[in-house]
Amino acid sequence: MKKEQLTEKNTKDYRDDYPRWKSEMKSTYKILIPDMLPWHFAIIERLLKLEGYDVEVLKNDSRAVIDEGLKHVHNDTCYPCLCTVGQYIDALKSGKYDVNHTAVLMSQSGGGCRASNYISLIRKALKAEFPQVPVLSLNFSGLEKDSSFPIGIKLLLKLVFAIYYGDAIMWCYNQTKPYEEQASAADEVRDRAMDLVMNRFEKGGYARYKKIIKQIVAMFAAVPKKREEKVKVGIVGEIYVKYSALGNNHLEEFLLSEDCEPVVPVLMDYVLYCVVNNINDGKLYGKKSLFITVNKILYSVLHRMQKNIIKIFKNSPFEPIHDFEHLRKCADKVLNQGVKMGEGWLIPAEMAALAETGTENIVCAQPFGCLPNHIAGKGAIRTLKNLYRDENIVAVDYDPSATRVNQENRIKLMLATARENIASKNGAAK
Repeated sequence: MKKEQLTEKNTKDYRDDYPRWKSEMKSTYKILIPDMLPWHFAIIERLLKLEGYDVEVLKNDSRAVIDEGLKHVHNDTCYPCLCTVGQYIDALKSGKYDVNHTAVLMSQSGGGCRASNYISLIRKALKAEFPQVPVLSLNFSGLEKDSSFPIGIKLLLKLVFAIYYGDAIMWCYNQTKPYEEQASAADEVRDRAMDLVMNRFEKGGYARYKKIIKQIVAMFAAVPKKREEKVKVGIVGEIYVKYSALGNNHLEEFLLSEDCEPVVPVLMDYVLYCVVNNINDGKLYGKKSLFITVNKILYSVLHRMQKNIIKIFKNSPFEPIHDFEHLRKCADKVLNQGVKMGEGWLIPAEMAALAETGTENIVCAQPFGCLPNHIAGKGAIRTLKNLYRDENIVAVDYDPSATRVNQENRIKLMLATARENIASKNGAAK
């Protein structure tokens, strides 16, 4: 009996021994956000400032960040967790922030992926160095109720539009940057597009998404471009290493330096993937609930918006983003949509969709030891190559011990094959 009571007490102490976020902290605390998507998060950062929050997206990405992560997270955990912990600790040690009035924000998907448990590891790391710093959870699954970032309907809608605008800017930029006649022309347009979006948020016209995206597309379309063929390289994989320059050793920059066009699937695909998984649960397990009904309505609204955006791109010089329903059909060729751990069926779906739209060269970025990524990503490569004979895929592991040189050399080998394939096709055409 005593042993049972002691266990219960210890469990309670462990669970409760961390600082909480309180609503009154909003006016006095700075909130640090780990970087993942440079343009999306830049919009969200400015958006949250408009809501009265003092937020900052961290940009520290030196080796010191990884070293700090290694000090506080065991090397069997996910590389994205190590990176985010390292960013937090490195930033707090920098002396730039009042650690007594600083909090950190971390998202939680609420699924079976270990990412849902990052917060406990972050708290453990902070307890060793900065025990006074609270951790906020950004989630829509009812997790961390005593430390959840408050999101009302109005703010949620703004975040949805921010994702669509970030996707549009990223998509246009990647189809402009490799071909720009004047250096930095695409960067200048990107900055102007960001200012346009924020101006709309400030003036309350952010919901006029069709007009805004038409303006974004027109701005990038006006950039003078070289007419030449580039190797197009898709980037898929675990969401953090797919998007984060820290997580993938600046993969997009490397591909640009190799005279390639990076093709990065949009963030809204992941949002729709999460919503569809909730709906699929109802079909697969016979669930009927208000939650599933709400997700069906949400999917209908988001997908309709996506189709409207696709129409805008089809009337432009740019390749349109993928229709999510097409992604689902692509997934069905390879993997059942019940495989939803981590990025699950979305990874082979994106690889198939890329191949069907002319992007046959693909980097599948995966954190070392990420089981869902290795099964749904690396494990599906043979099936995908059987379906798409010309698909050229390289799976690249990212972890603290993997050297950037080795990663880039593997990608260079893939690019060499890609250039040979282009030369062969051009020769056959002649």
